[in-house]
Amino acid sequence: MAKKRRPQTKAATPQAGDGTIPVVGAREPCPCGSGRRYKACHGREASHAVVELVQRPFEGLPGEADWVALRELVPAATVELKLKGGLPEGVPSVTLATVLPMAWPALRRDNGAVLLGLQNDTPTGDLSRDLAATLQRALEAAPGSPVAAERTGAEGPRLQDLLDPEGPFEPAVHTGFEFWVENAENATGDVAASLERANAAAIPTVRLSGVDAAYWCEVPDKNHLRWVMTVPEEKLLDALARLHVAGATSLGEGTRLVGSFRAHGLIVPVWDLPSEMGAQDVEKPAAAFAERLAEALADESPLTAEERRARGGLTSRQVTLN
Repeated sequence: MAKKRRPQTKAATPQAGDGTIPVVGAREPCPCGSGRRYKACHGREASHAVVELVQRPFEGLPGEADWVALRELVPAATVELKLKGGLPEGVPSVTLATVLPMAWPALRRDNGAVLLGLQNDTPTGDLSRDLAATLQRALEAAPGSPVAAERTGAEGPRLQDLLDPEGPFEPAVHTGFEFWVENAENATGDVAASLERANAAAIPTVRLSGVDAAYWCEVPDKNHLRWVMTVPEEKLLDALARLHVAGATSLGEGTRLVGSFRAHGLIVPVWDLPSEMGAQDVEKPAAAFAERLAEALADESPLTAEERRARGGLTSRQVTLN
């Protein structure tokens, strides 16, 4: 039976004269006081600030595949960012973080260092422009203060305009969220309790060292390898189909390529792994698969009928994350 829609009161309807309404998470109560979730209230207006969705918001940045992984797959990680022209005076460092306490978009530490959150809801279809706007506000914020979410217009710089294109992008994956606070080992009271809760919810994740943007994670009863690839989608699916027919997609006994998903314009193949197969155990099989994949990508011959069927199966098991 379909759920009945809850009747909307007049107070729940956004009014033209409401004034500036702060941006909050999509599922949080709207700041206007309507009692509705933000996405169903003033968030509708904010979501149309940029109508067109940018399919690959991190394209052109060093480590595009890792940007996608940190946005969609990794619970706790940080990366030091390099800005064009260097850091402003009074800002000792800029660090990208998967998530920040209270879902803050960014914060400025007491010492002036900036933390930029990656996994927050953003108000437009251009994630790169939204993050760039937040970064600019964080660089100007007073030390010791979080940076609130705000609407972002269709103009303004993107991350590609602010970050050094030659700067390295080397994610540090953490077992917990101690990076939230300085001297986390001495945390007490509510801070310690908050860290404990956050750490308990984090899925153990490890970035492989032998291949690019491949992440092992531990889940109940089995483990996964999720590998973000920058190869064009059609070419990658052809290559995976060739390897599937050749029986060459395995990463070892008990492993299986179960499908893929699309995230921010890139394809992410996913393998099921036995629960006893740790991150170190999958390093050599992943490196060997990378070699087989390179050979399959170089093959430009037409797919056979069996390979076309395999490709169709891979496509049918694909989902999209924006």
